[in-house]
Amino acid sequence: MSIKIDSNLEYLKSKLNIPDSRLEEYQGKSVEEILLSEAAQGNQMAIQVAADMFTDPEQLVELFQLADPENKLIIIRSMPSYDMKELIPMLDIEDLIVGLQFFSQEKLLDLLKEVPKEELVKVVFEMFSPEQIITYMPEEQLDKLLTGVNMDKNLVIKNLQSLPAMYLQQIIESVTGEEANGTSQSLAFQISQFSDSDYKAAIRNLRPVQKQELTLAITTQHPKLYEQFDASAYTNIMNRERNKEEIIKSMEVIKPEYLHKMIAQLPDDLMSIVLTQIDDQKFADVLINKHPEILAKFLAG
Repeated sequence: MSIKIDSNLEYLKSKLNIPDSRLEEYQGKSVEEILLSEAAQGNQMAIQVAADMFTDPEQLVELFQLADPENKLIIIRSMPSYDMKELIPMLDIEDLIVGLQFFSQEKLLDLLKEVPKEELVKVVFEMFSPEQIITYMPEEQLDKLLTGVNMDKNLVIKNLQSLPAMYLQQIIESVTGEEANGTSQSLAFQISQFSDSDYKAAIRNLRPVQKQELTLAITTQHPKLYEQFDASAYTNIMNRERNKEEIIKSMEVIKPEYLHKMIAQLPDDLMSIVLTQIDDQKFADVLINKHPEILAKFLAG
């Protein structure tokens, strides 16, 4: 295992004050070999550099030229997959978002289905207004919300009173088969007295536009109810209405811990490319404190 860095020798020449007369013989030598040779010839700086190599991140950045992503990539790709994954939390949000570009739109939407619904809803609201969400939401999802066990029936009845009476008359008649008359308030009360099955049937029989208005009114008052819609309903809307770039941009609001899990699903060769964006000093510090064995291998050439 070796790392090819053109500036290695130049850096050591400057750091150790190596005379030009000895420089030629060090061509192709490893860092360890050069340090040992210089130390054997009484170069005290070589001893000091060797001692600092496993303690000074700044010196490591200079020696391995970690500002060059290619050099960082060589070291990262020498790590097993589980060690690479431990580096992911060191990435900035911007780097994590760039890493999402390696996924297809289909895979991104699958990943979004795996995050907590609260996180998914945050992403959705980055792309759509509440009115758009309710308009795009399939009617069966609206039915599921309005008649589900997590919906407060009194809340639905209260908001039904805001709909024109003619629409409430229609849904009462659809269930009872009898003509209904009265104000929106009295008709809403009549619906509240239905059996559970008739009540749910009446709600489902609302015309789509009025059902959307009712749902929007309720979810505006109680935004947490947006989490009751199926994740797949949201991802289907995103897939139809937005492109990959728009979806990725909206994912910036996701908590980093969930973005970390997404990047960890990349193949190792792609994950290693994303990891080259790690801050140089942080990377050097991790190598010194957690992976001295990797340093030893590269120093040995």
